[in-house]
Amino acid sequence: MQNVLKKAIEDARAMISKKLIDQEVLVTQKTVQDALDIIKGATMIVYPMGLPPHDVIRLELENNEDLSGTHASLEVIDFDMAQLWFSGKELLRGNKLKEFIGDNDKTKIVVKISKRGSAAPPREPVITDEDRKMLQLHAFKRQEELKVSADPL
Repeated sequence: MQNVLKKAIEDARAMISKKLIDQEVLVTQKTVQDALDIIKGATMIVYPMGLPPHDVIRLELENNEDLSGTHASLEVIDFDMAQLWFSGKELLRGNKLKEFIGDNDKTKIVVKISKRGSAAPPREPVITDEDRKMLQLHAFKRQEELKVSADPL
């Protein structure tokens, strides 16, 4: 039974993985719903009598979860209170993204969401933390090499 749930979770994760962006595969609301349906089906196979009404997984699958008092409730933004940001500018409702970026279809666009009335979200770092660590390591090694070559011994 454990294997059924694990397989369903793996399949659902593969359907909505961030790796699909690199493969230029479109993830739609229908794809996400299909992934949820796979998990619902596996849950029904493993628990044929159903989960108890208070079970967190059941509430999540039925979209009835109560997030009040949890950290996750801070991450939920109501549609009316949401605003989208791109390149440090607020995207106005009703306008198409094409009006902001033009006709270039090959550009990777990162759009962030925040609560209406809040400041613009912080920009993405130019380099990743891993790249920054590699640069620091290289600089440190180079500095040590220069110290060794400068010592006249």
